[in-house]
Amino acid sequence: MNIEEKEKKVRFILDKVRPYIQNDGGDVEFVRIENGIVFVKMLGACVGCASVDVTLTEAIETIILEEVPGIIGVEQVFDDF
Repeated sequence: MNIEEKEKKVRFILDKVRPYIQNDGGDVEFVRIENGIVFVKMLGACVGCASVDVTLTEAIETIILEEVPGIIGVEQVFDDF
């Protein structure tokens, strides 16, 4: 699976989990994939939420690691660079 296919699959997964995050007033945005790590930006109510780490690891990361070969982790970024 090349990088474009990985990105497309990750974006598809984020689109699937997004409604659940939005139900709590938050959102998630794809930033990039680099060295097997998916970087996402948490938005809205997720910013500063005590549960954001659980959302990242127990929901987003778990699904992405299961579904996208070659991805080894998901990390939150706080800006777009």
